[in-house]
Amino acid sequence: MRLAPRLRALRVASPTPYRGRAGRLGAALRGGPLERESDAPAGAASGGVRAVLRLEGLAVLLASVAAYADLGAGWGAFAMLFLLPDLSFLGYLAGARTGAAVYNLAHSYVGPVALLALGALADMPVALAVGLIWCAHIGFDRMLGYGLKYASGFAATHLGRIGPTDPW
Repeated sequence: MRLAPRLRALRVASPTPYRGRAGRLGAALRGGPLERESDAPAGAASGGVRAVLRLEGLAVLLASVAAYADLGAGWGAFAMLFLLPDLSFLGYLAGARTGAAVYNLAHSYVGPVALLALGALADMPVALAVGLIWCAHIGFDRMLGYGLKYASGFAATHLGRIGPTDPW
């Protein structure tokens, strides 16, 4: 039995070019949870563009928190409502397509910006506060690399694939 050629074939067919902890750390430093550029869904950001989009998320988070502090609303409400958009994960109970649609509805800037406009135009501080918390949440998610979802599955986002690509 010739084991060496079989082992070599297995090594070449490995789905991840980065091996071990140091490899995963290096992959994270090169742009987050993506193992390889080819693992990104079609149309997903990668490389420097992905890094800029994540920095934008950080900027939105910081600006939203600063504006919320300036508004003078209570931090208890901020803590209580900050993770509320993540309840949209429940949409995945109805399937990947529905889950992605519900998640994207809760994680796009359309809703919070509409609340901010309503709060500013109608002088409604509660709408302003909720809009700022919602923007902060979205910015936090984008900073971490969690983007809008594709219908192909939860891990496929506009910021690239999240989580490890190698199931082992």
